[in-house]
Amino acid sequence: MLKASRGRSLTVLHVAVVGSGPSGVYSAQSLVQQDRVPVRVDVLDRLPCPYGLVRYGVAPDHEKIKSLQNNLRTVLQDERVRFLGAVEIGPGGIAARDLLRLYDAVVYCVGAATDRHLGVPGEELAGSWSATEFVSWYSAHPDAHWNGALAAAESAVVIGVGNVAVDVTRILARGADELTGTDMPAAALAALAASRVRDVHMVGRRGPSQAKFTTKELRELGSLADADVLVDPAELALDPHFADPSGLPAAGRRNVEALRAFADRPAQGRSRRIHLRFFLRPVELLGEGGRVRAVRFERTLPDGLGGVTGSGAYEEIGAQLVLRSVGYRGIPLDGLPFDEQRGVVPNAAGRVLREGVPSPGEYVAGWIKRGPTGVIGTNRPCAKETVGSLLEDAPGLVQQAVRTDPLEGLRAAGLRPVEWTGWQAIERAEAALGASLGRGPVKIGEWDALLAAAREDRAG
Repeated sequence: MLKASRGRSLTVLHVAVVGSGPSGVYSAQSLVQQDRVPVRVDVLDRLPCPYGLVRYGVAPDHEKIKSLQNNLRTVLQDERVRFLGAVEIGPGGIAARDLLRLYDAVVYCVGAATDRHLGVPGEELAGSWSATEFVSWYSAHPDAHWNGALAAAESAVVIGVGNVAVDVTRILARGADELTGTDMPAAALAALAASRVRDVHMVGRRGPSQAKFTTKELRELGSLADADVLVDPAELALDPHFADPSGLPAAGRRNVEALRAFADRPAQGRSRRIHLRFFLRPVELLGEGGRVRAVRFERTLPDGLGGVTGSGAYEEIGAQLVLRSVGYRGIPLDGLPFDEQRGVVPNAAGRVLREGVPSPGEYVAGWIKRGPTGVIGTNRPCAKETVGSLLEDAPGLVQQAVRTDPLEGLRAAGLRPVEWTGWQAIERAEAALGASLGRGPVKIGEWDALLAAAREDRAG
């Protein structure tokens, strides 16, 4: 780790990367792997913990994907890179313009922080949540807000057919004993153990050939110990590609084949049931006593142009818990321009554009640059492109005055950044918590507890 006492050099490019998820860490990696100009990189994050969606978005039972943290960790431990958590950009923290005064360049990798809404009546009813909120809760995100909606539910509807929808469907249908070996927080594990949800309906408005989930995630539903996967062959047959998927791209073809296999498999009478539904468009959440009791759908039909059209036929699916998983959207970052229509910071090859003109020293990468598209690996070439733009601009970016270490500037702004040793202290606290519960490391999900654990490295 770089020492806080280091000064600024006229020959070194000092860069702040805002966001420690994959796009941020890949940006840092691209910066330190090049040999065109010496660099020092501070990776800032609003949270005291690194790794972004790899820590807070990947399902706890997906150990292989979560192991990507080891690769990100290697970058953050590079001697030219420094992690600084608990650094807020904007109100309550440091303004973007002031951050740029501390560094030669700033790369914003803040992702797409909010979810899209359905825009239908009843969406505000108790029991109606975004899948993002549910994921944040069982992933111990310190901003998670969950009011025990699971306790009142016997049936759940998940609206959407992407990988996040599959994740939340699987967690709802998976036995808690299968999750004990994960880092899921104790409160979430207990709530899932007590859950009375027996039917989970995952619903898409288009057909199986257009679903966004990956075949690996889809097939995983069929491996759950105590859940049947139910698919209606007649509903699948509405898709023009159902009978002969050979003309589809490989991913779509494999999805259709997997769904056909589910449809051919007889139910085993297990205690939970996953219903995979297609060609149903939500039109209203129906309530009773202020709580959701059902979702009203309109049957859709292929329009021959890749979309669907309403049929005028309707169906209700009873549910006391509704999770929408219909996409993400970027939100404005204080001090940066924002394209409201696209939900991104306007940019050209990663250079932030203010009124159509590149803003010196300001860059973006990841979802806030291109929108919520692609998988984790997509962030690598995206970050590389942005860093390429930054390096082209480098001769005009290096500040001409020797100033103090940016960390001192952050502290002068009233911030108390959590350094790498603080994150290591959090890891030790999570390991101790898990040991006290007879488990492996268990995530801490409260702001106060995380910051208290991080400060232990100073106390020691």
